[in-house]
Amino acid sequence: MINDFLKYQTQTSPHPLGMEVSHARGSYIYDTNNKAYLDFVAGVSAASLGHQHPRVNNAIIDQLNKYSHVMVYGEYAQHPATEFCRLLAQNLPAKLNKTYLTNSGTEATEGALKLARRVTGRSQLISCFNAYHGNTMGSMSVMGFEERKQIFRPLIPDVDFITFNNEEDLQKITTKTAGIILETIQGGAGFIQPENDFLRKVRERCDEVGAVMILDEIQPGFGRTGKLFGFQNYDIVPDVIIMGKGMGGGMPVGAFTASEEMMDLLSHDPKLGHITTFGGHPVIAAACLATLQELTETDIMAQTLEKEKLFRKLLVHPLIDDVRGRGLMLAAMTKSDDITNRAILRCQEKGLILFWLLFEGKAIRITPPLTISNEEIKEGCGIIIEVLNEILAEQ
Repeated sequence: MINDFLKYQTQTSPHPLGMEVSHARGSYIYDTNNKAYLDFVAGVSAASLGHQHPRVNNAIIDQLNKYSHVMVYGEYAQHPATEFCRLLAQNLPAKLNKTYLTNSGTEATEGALKLARRVTGRSQLISCFNAYHGNTMGSMSVMGFEERKQIFRPLIPDVDFITFNNEEDLQKITTKTAGIILETIQGGAGFIQPENDFLRKVRERCDEVGAVMILDEIQPGFGRTGKLFGFQNYDIVPDVIIMGKGMGGGMPVGAFTASEEMMDLLSHDPKLGHITTFGGHPVIAAACLATLQELTETDIMAQTLEKEKLFRKLLVHPLIDDVRGRGLMLAAMTKSDDITNRAILRCQEKGLILFWLLFEGKAIRITPPLTISNEEIKEGCGIIIEVLNEILAEQ
């Protein structure tokens, strides 16, 4: 299978990990030799309830037996999508009450950027250096990492950048600014949290000049930081939130949510202001609804903060300088890119799946399923410490 994978399927990096997957269940992925790998990545924060969660699986099967795709987005009332959007609104601040369902996080970013321009009649967009919001052309335009963008230029115009947590840069948000887009916690940059009420100060500046505040919750969202959405940890309410990844319990999906007043602008002048064929797909929406119900009807989200404490207690080592992040969105920061590379690859050999972050080479990504047990955390952290001890001995 690996030969056909490399020959017929387009690769996104020169050296893919290349595991031949047989099946997955709970916190484990199994290869075709039936070797078990403890999953500390969850498909890059996407398999929020682990692999083959019964509630999600049953919702998918039940919906498949009723109907699959029947009409392009926004024309027919379909129970899974409608019920998901209703339940989402009930768990968000009052002004975040209307949702547009897409197929991925980057599509949600595209829609949010368009919405900011439609609401304000302005063109300037502001993002952050080292930000990542997806990889389509609009999303790439607000990516704050030139090395990944240069070959694809020209991108969309009138985009400026500020430094995350730099209050002085907020003066760049002016009456010419349509919107500012920020990750609630910067992901690719190294799981950097806002400091000194930075998000509140962005909110205040946007209110001063009439700009739209967009928060990217694609990775922090759906329980990963101990709240349904990351912004709920910082006592602010954005104008638009973007979501994806863990939203579908492992199924491909995204969405953006704002006020009814703002979202209704996409239906006229011009009509069809944002369209998609498969957004709100009933089978995917059923998985999203089951995931949201599980998160809101159990204590899974609260458990993430206790599990974070356990990770921090166990991940103490001379080669680890810091553990960044919140909840189960964590990055163990080693002393060098080389140590991180060696640790990730050796841990996979020993049956533990770890991964990299996009722009911070020293970071070891730790974003397991929210359902991971304490015993599994201890097992995985034991492997990490064992590998780091081997690397330390070689120095």
